[in-house]
Amino acid sequence: MKTKVSILFYVRRAKVTAKGLLPIYSRITINGQRFEMSTSRSVEEAKWSSEGGKMKGNSEEARSINRHLDLLKIKIIDAQMELLHKNLPITIDSLKNKIFGIELNKRMLIPIFQDHNNKIKELVGKEYAPGTLERYTTSLKHTVEFLEWKYKVSDIDIKSIDHAFIMEYEFFLRSVRNCANNTAVKYIKNFSKIIKICLANHWIDRNPLSNYKAKVKEVERVYLSEEEIQAIINKDFKTERLSLVRDIFLFSCFTGLAYIDVKNLTKSHVSIGIDGGKWIFTHRQKTETASKIPILPVTQLIIDKYEEHPECNNQNKLLPILSNQKMNAYLKEIASICEIDKELTFHIARHTFATTVTLTNGVPIESVSKMLGHKNIRTTQHYAKVLDKKVSEDMMVLRNKMAIYNNDKIINNTN
Repeated sequence: MKTKVSILFYVRRAKVTAKGLLPIYSRITINGQRFEMSTSRSVEEAKWSSEGGKMKGNSEEARSINRHLDLLKIKIIDAQMELLHKNLPITIDSLKNKIFGIELNKRMLIPIFQDHNNKIKELVGKEYAPGTLERYTTSLKHTVEFLEWKYKVSDIDIKSIDHAFIMEYEFFLRSVRNCANNTAVKYIKNFSKIIKICLANHWIDRNPLSNYKAKVKEVERVYLSEEEIQAIINKDFKTERLSLVRDIFLFSCFTGLAYIDVKNLTKSHVSIGIDGGKWIFTHRQKTETASKIPILPVTQLIIDKYEEHPECNNQNKLLPILSNQKMNAYLKEIASICEIDKELTFHIARHTFATTVTLTNGVPIESVSKMLGHKNIRTTQHYAKVLDKKVSEDMMVLRNKMAIYNNDKIINNTN
């Protein structure tokens, strides 16, 4: 239903002042309901025009009073338009509160942030990974600490958050919390989601992050060389524990799957692909994008090795993977045994697949991006930037092609 608002200025004859003047009132009617308020101006009855809703004549007094009434009318219309713009209901109470600048309920930052985190917690395993909840929980903790550090308060009205607040928060993360550049930027990004919630609900009018420029520094991705992969493959580990971790790590090196995606694999994820060979068909938990990966011979050997493993049979798993924490702890042990001077983590396997296994061997970047489940090929291009070996090989092909030109003419041409 369309809201009809009308504004009328009139004099109250029953409230004559000591000087014999009549007070001017404003009557605002909304869909048949109305409220009245004083304009703080009075006028002689003979000088008031009931038809025009203003003071008669062109005297200085008349111009002053009529100008005041016009400004008051504009203020009422502006309040109406602001409610309309925010898709808020236009009622007697809402318009009155907007005119007088009354905030019935202050919206505080921490309950909004906590409510957001509670919703993520309920959806862990459905729409969000446990790591996502952990990041936002830590981000909320940092926000609470910042409020105490900077303002000596436990909470703040969201309307008080401005550009200066954001810059001070970033400074706090970098200095007090000693966060690295990219970590600080990520926490600000987490905070920006809370701001977006406030904007979407029209709880704030301006985005305090609009002038904040994130300065993410590109981090060189660590990956294993062919020689390092071969060293891990050839090593005869004396314990079943390290042998298992080595096999699962190599599985990721030759599929590009992240830890959580390997953990979620079941035997049903292996099926026949377009080429008649076995493929892995899955979805990345992080981005929910599809990953379709042809199974290489070494990958198949690992699958076959653990096909009858009790954990795989009892829990319908493709591989009997340990916790991420244990995997990373044992991988450091494996790196030491194999004399690999790198901080070996499970995620390095994914980097190794992108670089050493695929791009270095001439697999087109579009195919690599598809197998990695990247939403944007620009993400995959980060891996291509570190491949000096590939650049060297490509330029060697170009050098050989260039050999057809007669360079003697260039050398001997002195003109």
